[in-house]
Amino acid sequence: MKTPIIDIIAENPDPEHRAAIVAPLAAYNEASKGAVEDKADFAILIREPDTGKVVGGLYGIDGYGWAFVKYLAVPEEYRGQGLGSRLIEEAEAIARARDYLGVWLDTFEFQARPFYEKLGYKVFGELEGGSNAIPRYFLKKRF
Repeated sequence: MKTPIIDIIAENPDPEHRAAIVAPLAAYNEASKGAVEDKADFAILIREPDTGKVVGGLYGIDGYGWAFVKYLAVPEEYRGQGLGSRLIEEAEAIARARDYLGVWLDTFEFQARPFYEKLGYKVFGELEGGSNAIPRYFLKKRF
């Protein structure tokens, strides 16, 4: 067997590079995970009232029996109206309907850790901060 070539792309790899890297991982995961069914990604959208334009919301993905909140964004002008809590409530409802164990997410120190903790999420891991590194927290809520 010939030794493969290592090709380093330090900045901005192409989308097809990502796809090529993910393909063998996805195949391995599919063969190894057993009876856990993949479920579709989900989104809960915030729309401008006049135009209907999507301006924020929550994007979640299947995480092998857990829902993972990949993105949650409430525009500055709509904060303080309970929209963030509503987004999380809806994501939790989707997760329960899919019979997930719970929901997990991550947040940076300058973002929303106290918000999530107020909603019952518990820190289960962290990456410390330092020079050029912002502390990052991993939180979960098990049903």
